[in-house]
Amino acid sequence: MITERLKSIDIFRGLCMSWMILGHLFDWWIQTDYSWPRRIMTIILEPIGASGFLFISGISISISYKKRIYKAKNSDVYSYRMIRNSYLFRILFIFLTAIIYNSTIAIRLAEPQMIWTWFVLLTTSISLLIAWPLLKTSIQFRILWGFFIIIINQYIVSLLIPYDGYSNIYGLLFHFLYNDINQDPILFFFPFFLIGTVVGDTIYTVFYIKNEKKTSSKRFFFVTLITCGAGLIFFGAMFEMPQYLTRSSFSWIIYSLGFDLSLIAILLVFEEMKIFRTKKSYKFLFYYSYYSLTIYLAHNILYLLFLNQLNEFNIWFFILAAFVLIGLILRAVYKKWESLASLKAQIGKLSLILATKIEMRIRFKQIENLGVN
Repeated sequence: MITERLKSIDIFRGLCMSWMILGHLFDWWIQTDYSWPRRIMTIILEPIGASGFLFISGISISISYKKRIYKAKNSDVYSYRMIRNSYLFRILFIFLTAIIYNSTIAIRLAEPQMIWTWFVLLTTSISLLIAWPLLKTSIQFRILWGFFIIIINQYIVSLLIPYDGYSNIYGLLFHFLYNDINQDPILFFFPFFLIGTVVGDTIYTVFYIKNEKKTSSKRFFFVTLITCGAGLIFFGAMFEMPQYLTRSSFSWIIYSLGFDLSLIAILLVFEEMKIFRTKKSYKFLFYYSYYSLTIYLAHNILYLLFLNQLNEFNIWFFILAAFVLIGLILRAVYKKWESLASLKAQIGKLSLILATKIEMRIRFKQIENLGVN
C-alpha cells in the first residue's frame, strides 16, 4: 500500500478555501451598490464553496478511515475501537469549535439564535457524525442514500419554510434543520459529504492498493467519474433551467455535485499524467488545504479592514494583496511550525492521544480481570 499524499486532494481543498475567502472578502469589503461582481462569481464558482469543501472532506475522511482500518488489521496495538474513539473525539472538537465560532458571531451581532447556524464548520461536524455508521456500508447504498436525501430534502424544506420564526414544533424543526437557510444546512450539504466518501473509497482502492490491473482500473475510474460528472452537470443545468444558478435549489445541488465530480476527476488525471511534477506548482493551494481550518477561523480578522468601503474596481487590488500576504504568512508559518500551526492536524493528534489513553485503560483493566480470575 502506498502512503504518499495525493496532490489533487490538496489542490481541490485549496481551491475551496480560496473561493470561500474570496467570497467573504467581497461580501465584507464591497459597497452594496457594486455587488454585481460577487453575483457573477457566485454563479461560476459556488460549486467549489461549502459544497466542494464538504465533498473533498468526505473523500479525505474515507481515505483516512480505510488507511486506519488497514493499519488496525496489521497491528497488535492499533484497534478498531481506537479508530472509532479517535473519530468521535475529532467530531467533538470540530463541533465545539463550530459552536464557539457561531457564538462569537451571535455575540457580535447580538442575535443569540445564531449560536445554532449552519456555517460550514457545524455542517462538517454533523456530517462526520452521521457518516460514521455509513462508512461501513457499500458504496451503492451510500449513493442511493445520498440522492434520497437530496430528493426528500426538497419536500421537507417546502413543508417547514412557512414556519420560519414560529415558536411551534415546526418552527423549531426549521430552526434546527435550516437556520440560516442561506448558509449550509445539513440536509442540503450532507449529500456532498456522503458522495465524497464514495469517491474516497474508490480512490483508495485504485490509488493506494497494489494490484496488477491498476492502470486499467484507473482508466475506468476516470471515465466513470467524468461521465457521471458531465451527466449530472447536464441534468442539473437542463432541469428547470435556470434554477441551477440558484444556490441550494434541487438543480443547483445536482449541477454542483457534477461539477465537483468532474473537477476532482480532471485533477486526478492531471496528476496521473505528471502535470503536477513539482511542489512549487501547487504549494500555494497546499498551504490553503493544510491550514484550512486555521485559515477559516483566522481570516475573519479581515472583516472590518475595509467594511463596505470598496467598489468593483479597487477591490481587486486589495483582495490580491490580501491573498499574497496570506500566502507569505502561511509559507513562513509552514517553514517554522508546520503541523503545530494547523488546527486540523492538532485536533487529529489530540483525538488520537485521547483514544490511545482510553484504549490503554481498557486493556489494563482486562489484564487486571484476567489476573483476578
